[in-house]
Amino acid sequence: MSVELILHNARIATNKRPSFVEAVAMAAGKITAVGNDDEILRLRGPQTRVIDGRKRTVIPGLNDSHMHPIRGGLNYNLELRWDGVSSLAEALRMLKEQARRTPAPQWVRVVGGWTEFQFAERRMPTLDEINAAAPDTPVFVLHLYDRALLNGAALRALGYTKNAPDFPAGEVQRDSRGNPTGLLIAKPNANILYSTLAKGPSLSRQDQLNSTRLFFRELNRFGITSAIDAGGGFQNYPDDYGVVNELHRNGELSIRLAYNLFTQKPKQELSDFQSWTKMTKPGDGDDFYRVNGAGEMLVFSAADFEDFLEPCPDMVPVMESELKAVIRHLVENRWPFRLHATYNETIERALNVYEEVNREIPFDDLHWFFDHCETISDRNIERVQALGGGIAVQNRMAFQGEYFVERYGSQQARRTPPIRRMLEMGIPVGAGTDATRVSSYNPYLSLYWLITGKTVGGLSLYPQENRLDREEALKLYTMGSSWFSTEDGKKGALAPGQLADLAVLSADYFSIPEEQIKHLESVLTIVGGKVVYAGDEFSKLAPPALPVSPTWSPVKEYGGYAKALDQTVDASHSAACSHVETPSDGRTRSHLQVLGEFGLWGLGCDCFAF
Repeated sequence: MSVELILHNARIATNKRPSFVEAVAMAAGKITAVGNDDEILRLRGPQTRVIDGRKRTVIPGLNDSHMHPIRGGLNYNLELRWDGVSSLAEALRMLKEQARRTPAPQWVRVVGGWTEFQFAERRMPTLDEINAAAPDTPVFVLHLYDRALLNGAALRALGYTKNAPDFPAGEVQRDSRGNPTGLLIAKPNANILYSTLAKGPSLSRQDQLNSTRLFFRELNRFGITSAIDAGGGFQNYPDDYGVVNELHRNGELSIRLAYNLFTQKPKQELSDFQSWTKMTKPGDGDDFYRVNGAGEMLVFSAADFEDFLEPCPDMVPVMESELKAVIRHLVENRWPFRLHATYNETIERALNVYEEVNREIPFDDLHWFFDHCETISDRNIERVQALGGGIAVQNRMAFQGEYFVERYGSQQARRTPPIRRMLEMGIPVGAGTDATRVSSYNPYLSLYWLITGKTVGGLSLYPQENRLDREEALKLYTMGSSWFSTEDGKKGALAPGQLADLAVLSADYFSIPEEQIKHLESVLTIVGGKVVYAGDEFSKLAPPALPVSPTWSPVKEYGGYAKALDQTVDASHSAACSHVETPSDGRTRSHLQVLGEFGLWGLGCDCFAF
């Protein structure tokens, strides 16, 4: 097979042996050879494209074990992202500018990916500030899954008035006269936030196609080449998959997607899965787009929403009977499944069901797993291992760790989750973000969290024994995640026969100071041997730029994740002079203040899911 692409003169982390090589050859979408420059360049043919890596660090393409890219893509062009914005003043300035350019009846939406602790001011925006920034344009600001802030224009557009009835689950905060203030509180779950957000105008089909392509290219900017889509609220199958289906048919996907089917209506979960097991099956599709299985919502009675501002929820008594009916059906049909589970109490009860079903219908080698598991016990890790399951972990604690410490204490936070113990038990573990409505989609925030044990705001959560070194963390984000889409051995390493997915980084992940890991990006991302993103000195290799539609989209002005002004670039790279060769053809009290009172950090210091 003739070599189509060679990347050389680089420090290439293979996730195999040898750990680092200088060059890699690719053909027909796969790695064909790795080695030193001389031996790989000898494979060059007349039509081989050769890219000089300019001594940069190269890693296997990142694979997020749990995010929501299909839903995220449909809405990306609608959303003003505060991901990575370093001050509340800047965030409010962006909000004010976007409100001016957004035409009626559209809203300005800030939907997840940020936390008050990322801001220099270390606080939430107030309702007064949001109303001052946007007096006339509806504004919806979602913070994690604990609250939403709506301005007066949004309350009017939604009909949330003094006489509007209260939500059956969730609180519309009211003033002394009974008028809604604009604060929606998720109590006992996030339904009030989901359903309110869903009332906003949607993009047209053509704009959704553009939005999805732009979002996937934004993921490529960070070296993401694969993701497992965990479904999500108001993401209905098959209706809301039409856009990604069309992009796949047209060969316009730039990340590989394995998607799970997420039931949408309480008490109809078994009916949904009975219907879907007749419509499709796990593995349907190809290496770019394929069915992965069921979940992360299997039954609503087992959904323990993570809101650490509220106590751990008690699952209802019918959880076991409803969950057993669904699990039994999935195992009978050999469908892999995943379950959102934050708390050990929920995991304990779910495992009781799994073990009961396993005695009747053996799981055997079926890939099943829990998502999140922030407070799982050692005993339940052993039970997961005995049933052949895995655990997908995400950096939700990097965005909510301060709230967890406030409620449960720093001692309890030391193993949220106990990743080291999972690895010691030999359980498959994959890393991810749970983007976009809680954590940001920036994978380097998750890698930073795994390595340092710190939140986005700088609070140290984990002792050294529950942190990973850089090689371990990278393997969880590549090889580790491949197990969760039943693709282990196919992706995650730069080795002959595996998929040719890789990222050339803006700085050396293995040697830069830990704080700079958060600011890494890819300067060249390759999926299936094709360049899907390129910047900096590789910008001439970039695919054609995509327009942004509609013209008022926040993405056109601000993009997605904000670039840090102090981002450090390895000086040796900027000095490189090699070339590219081609062939001739607000809660009322600040939680930061509370933490400060507990002596967890100094308020003036700089150091500091679904």
